[in-house]
Amino acid sequence: MFRAARRALSVSAALATLVILVPSGGTLLGQTTAIVGATLIDGNGGPPLADATVVVEGDRITAAGLRSEVEVPAGANVIDGAGKFVTPGFVDTNVHISLYGGGNKDRKESSVFYRLMGPELTLEAAQMHLKFGVTHLRDSYGALPELQQVRDAIASGKAIGPRLQVAGNIVGWGGPYSITFALIPEDDLSLYEEQFSDHIAQGAGEDLMDLYPEELRTRIREYLDKGVDFLKYGGTSHWSFPTLIGFSPEAQRVIVEETHARGLIAETHSTNPEGLRLSVEAGIDLIQHPEVLANREMSDALVQQIVDRGIVCSMLVNTFTGPAWENHLANRAAAEERLAREAEGAQAREWGRLRRPVEREKTSYQIRREQRALGYGMEMRRLNAQKLVDGGCITSLGTDNYAGVAPEYGRAPKPIWQEPGIGTILAIEGLVELGMTPGEAIVAGTRNGAIAAGALDEFGTIEVGKLADLLVLDADPLADITNIRKQSVVMAAGRIVDVDALPTEPVYFKR
Repeated sequence: MFRAARRALSVSAALATLVILVPSGGTLLGQTTAIVGATLIDGNGGPPLADATVVVEGDRITAAGLRSEVEVPAGANVIDGAGKFVTPGFVDTNVHISLYGGGNKDRKESSVFYRLMGPELTLEAAQMHLKFGVTHLRDSYGALPELQQVRDAIASGKAIGPRLQVAGNIVGWGGPYSITFALIPEDDLSLYEEQFSDHIAQGAGEDLMDLYPEELRTRIREYLDKGVDFLKYGGTSHWSFPTLIGFSPEAQRVIVEETHARGLIAETHSTNPEGLRLSVEAGIDLIQHPEVLANREMSDALVQQIVDRGIVCSMLVNTFTGPAWENHLANRAAAEERLAREAEGAQAREWGRLRRPVEREKTSYQIRREQRALGYGMEMRRLNAQKLVDGGCITSLGTDNYAGVAPEYGRAPKPIWQEPGIGTILAIEGLVELGMTPGEAIVAGTRNGAIAAGALDEFGTIEVGKLADLLVLDADPLADITNIRKQSVVMAAGRIVDVDALPTEPVYFKR
C-alpha cells in the first residue's frame, strides 16, 4: 500500500510518458493493415459479407468489401481472416471509470487512500474496457478533471485506451456524499467528504434545483464551459424510494436548450413515470437506464412517446440478464423459502398454547421489504426493458460498469456483470436473452452506441472513411452471440492493441 502511495506522487508524469502498446509485429499509426478473407459484420444490421477484405490506413477505414473487389495496398500488414469474423468495436454509453468514492465504507476507504491516484485509476479502468473490445466509452458520472486528463492523454497518443466522452457530474445532484446522491445529511459529513463531493459536483450540484430558470441558464452555460462532451442531469433523485422530481418542466427545457446550443447530447437520469415523461417532453436525446422506473411498469403510452421521438435507451441489460438474472432467481427462491418459514414461525409464536389468534394486515413497509427480498424491482426492470425493446426503441448498452474498491478493502467479490469490459460483453449477450437476434444485439453495441455518442459519422459501423475500431473474432457471433468473447484482434482507431499488456500500470486489476 505504501508503494501505491509513493506512485501516486508521479501520476502526471506517468500519464505524460505512457505510450501506445502494440503486439510484436503489430501496426503503428501511419501504417496500412488489411484484414483479408474474413466474414464482415458491418454493424448496420444487414446480412454478413463472406470472404471480405477491410483495409485500414492510419486511423481510418479506406476500403471494405468483397476480397475480389478490394485491392490490398503494397506493403500492407496483412491479417489472414480466413474463418474469422470482423465487427466494429463495442461502445458502452454509461460507465463510471473514475474514483468517485461514494456509498459503502470500503469505497470510501479506497477513495481516501487512493485519492492522489485518480488519473492512474481512471486510465486503468478505461484500459480494462479496451481489453475486452470496448473501443469507445461515455462516462456519465465521475471526477471531471481526472476524466478530462485521461481523455486527452488517450486522444493525444500519450496513453492507450478507448476514446472517452465525459460528462462529469450529474447536474443537479451533489457529490457522492450528499442528500441527492446518497441520502447523507450534510451535518454528518467529514471535511474530506465535503471536499470530495465538491470536487465531483464541479459547481453543478444541488443548489441548481433552487434557481429561477434564467439563473439556471447561466449556471448551465458555466458548467458547459468546463469542456464536458455531453450533459447528464438529474430529472429525479438518485435513490429509488421515494423518487422525487428534481427540476420543473421549464427548468428541464433550459438545461436541454443550452446543451443543444453547444451541439451536445442532453440526457437524463429520471426514474419514476412522471419524472421521465417531463424529461422526454423537455427534448432529451438519451435516457440512462429507462427501465428503472420506481418499480412500476412503463405505460404503453410512455414507451410509444420514447420511440416516436427517437430517444436512445441506454439500458443496464447486464444487471438483469445472464449471470445477474441467474443470481436473482437463486436469491428469490431462497427468499421465498425464508419468508414462508418466518410466517410459519410467527404463527406458531403468536398463536401458542395460551394466546388468541391475531390477524394483521401487512404494513406498506413490510410489503416493500418483502418485495426487495424477492427482487421485485429487478423483475420490473426486466419487464420494462422487454417492452422498450419490443416497442422498437433505439437500444444501446449502458452498463454502469465501475472500477469498484481496492482489493485490500473489499470483503466480497464484485459482481462479474459490473466489471469493466466484461459487463459490456454480458450486456450484448443479454439483449439476445431479451429476444433480439445476435445481429440486432451487435447493432445495439456498435452503431446505436455511436448514435448515443452523437458520432455515427465517425465510428460505430465498418464503412469507408470511419475510424478503424475493429474486432476480429475467431467464431461466428451470429450463430452464437457468446462468440463475441473470442477476440483475436482488437483495433482502436487503426492501432492493434496488445490486450495482454493491459492495464499498463496495474493498481486494482492484474494483467
